[in-house]
Amino acid sequence: MDSGSDSPLYLGLDFSTQQLKVVAIDGDLNVVHQNYLQFDSELPEFRTQGGVYLHMDRLTVTSPVLMWVKALDLLLDKMKKEGFDFSRVRALSGSGQQHGSVFWRTGASQTLAHLHPDQNLHQLLQDSFSVLDSPVWMDSSTSYQCQNLEVATGGALRLAQVTGSRAYDCLTLHQCVWFQRISLVSSFAASLFLGDFASIDYSDGSGMNLLDIRTKRWSEVCLEATAPHLGRLLGLPVPSTSVLGPVSNYFVHRYGFSENCSVVAFTGDNPASLAGMRLQQGDMAVSLGTSDTVFLSIQEPRPALEGHIFCNPVDLEAYMALLCFKNGSLTRERIKNQCSGGTWEHFSATLRETSPGNNGNIGFYFDSQEITPPASGVHRFDSDNFEVSHWSPQVELRALVEGQFLSRRLHAERLGYSITAGTRVLATGGASSNRELLQVLADVFSAPVYTMDLSNSACLGSAYRALHGLVAESGVSFFDVVKKAPEPQLVATPDPAATQVYDQMLKRVAQLEDRVLQKNRT
Repeated sequence: MDSGSDSPLYLGLDFSTQQLKVVAIDGDLNVVHQNYLQFDSELPEFRTQGGVYLHMDRLTVTSPVLMWVKALDLLLDKMKKEGFDFSRVRALSGSGQQHGSVFWRTGASQTLAHLHPDQNLHQLLQDSFSVLDSPVWMDSSTSYQCQNLEVATGGALRLAQVTGSRAYDCLTLHQCVWFQRISLVSSFAASLFLGDFASIDYSDGSGMNLLDIRTKRWSEVCLEATAPHLGRLLGLPVPSTSVLGPVSNYFVHRYGFSENCSVVAFTGDNPASLAGMRLQQGDMAVSLGTSDTVFLSIQEPRPALEGHIFCNPVDLEAYMALLCFKNGSLTRERIKNQCSGGTWEHFSATLRETSPGNNGNIGFYFDSQEITPPASGVHRFDSDNFEVSHWSPQVELRALVEGQFLSRRLHAERLGYSITAGTRVLATGGASSNRELLQVLADVFSAPVYTMDLSNSACLGSAYRALHGLVAESGVSFFDVVKKAPEPQLVATPDPAATQVYDQMLKRVAQLEDRVLQKNRT
């Protein structure tokens, strides 16, 4: 970073599960500083594994809230030692792991408002939390509360129609029943910078099973079904583009922030990643990792019993959908080892040499219990829809890839995704380097596939949102603000003949998936 320059900077932070990361950009969207702090290795006194505590019941998963606070202390100290000029920061925003909750003790707001700059945050705030270990997204100890909420609101589908999701264990509201003042991880982090309790934003708030995603208000039915006086304890939600106020005097005096530095509402890590990807209406991002994740920017959501619908963090009139598929790269690697001699070169060659549609053979590969759809096992169907026990290696490999991507499209369309003339698919994750794999993805989705470096997408999205937050009220769109950002690279275009084959296969995939689900229930 050029320490002699006085051009404005915009800061984005990400309080993720395993680390705290930060990115600084200038007005031209160039990244001028990056940094991070790893929880396990750099804060060993908290004795976390992967940033969390897994409790004896194997269901309860928490993180020490003071670890997050101390991580911020250390990260900002590290930046200061490296010569980062905080006085240039005009706005900051951030993200937090979704569905995590922080419970403030009565009187914490007064403590936040009067922080002494000679002391570390973690020392000043050590008595400010009702519960020192915060439940996080991996927690699955609230099944009973989930069932009660679905019953109270008229069933799982009705709950999804109002709040964007059926009741999942990890969603924050089910962790709220026993506590008092409540923040999400994102609004907790914003509170540290603001010197006051920060409002929950619409986008992260829509991951709680409490927010009506259409009215952008807390659902009274859901609040009453969860805990008394819950609305008062949460505060009113705000648009994700909101400027919450100036940074607190603590940061002005301790680190040299400008008094005019604005704190823009923090949001969840998944919504922030959508901002970092700059997904527009009709775009889709597919992360091809250990689990495959699909992000969508959509106008008319169709909440279902699977997946999540959130308010869009950069467009008040739009929504985002999120689907998670547990069986991703590990399953692809197993088939690579079994069917292509253990090399990705042979894997790719098989995809090049076999025909789209696989002569009517369709496979479902759920090595682990799948999330979307909730099924397990390997299921192979021939062109007459008869289940078979085995295939040749070439058929097996192509069936895996086509089956995975057709399933991604099927479930995306059920949540409101539709292919338009301008649709783009952005591929990320380790498998996005395989061009043959991406060609099948392009053909299945009938859309060009692009790749981009998104290793810090939540951080980068937060920095973009900080910049946009300063002009959002004047009507400037997010996409006008980020139009100078580097463009993704085109890597695959759909073959019309292949696309026609996959369009016809999609109905069969839906029917056969239903058969697999029925088989799993028996």
